[in-house]
Amino acid sequence: MGLLTKKNVRLALDLLGEMYPDAGCELQYHDPYQLLVAVVLSAQTTDKRVNMVTEDLFRVCPGPAEMAAMEESELQERIRSIGMYRTKAANVIKLSRMLMEKYDGAVPAEQDLLEELPGVGRKSANVVLSVAFGQPRIAVDTHVFRVANRIGLVQEKNVLDTEKALMKRIPEAEWTVNHHRLIWHGRRVCAARKPACESCLLDGICKKNEAPKKD
Repeated sequence: MGLLTKKNVRLALDLLGEMYPDAGCELQYHDPYQLLVAVVLSAQTTDKRVNMVTEDLFRVCPGPAEMAAMEESELQERIRSIGMYRTKAANVIKLSRMLMEKYDGAVPAEQDLLEELPGVGRKSANVVLSVAFGQPRIAVDTHVFRVANRIGLVQEKNVLDTEKALMKRIPEAEWTVNHHRLIWHGRRVCAARKPACESCLLDGICKKNEAPKKD
């Protein structure tokens, strides 16, 4: 139980790199706008399900101009298979209209401006900034929160403190790649209820902290 030593933090990051050398965003998109929409749709929904929905959606509405012109009821039908589809449809149309009105259809590359868009919180903004614009960020989703605290990279009780602590323990140049590696590890090995410790390279150094519950 507890925190990894500085030496073992380095070892943990290296081992994650061995396990997931190709880790990256698993949402499918062609530009920052499509990534933004996919991220908004992905809340409490798997990337696999979002990709199934956006494959057709982005053929019909590849950009904010087309999405802004769509009726909310039609978008609801197109994304009906994902969770909270009514709220997400409203947010996607509103953010598309806001992008057209305020930014001539471009996605801003500033966190505060992104967070002003409907349906976009800190985590979503961090994903867009890191993946679409190459800015070093750590986006703390449920997997990053669970895995980082469980293995002992950090010991925090909420998402924001986890993000801040990870930024101190991981070199800035490695923020983005390790954000993806922690997500992949949470999806593939370090599950919430039954982590596959026997197949995990981190097993020898993992603190096996109790999976935290977010404040």
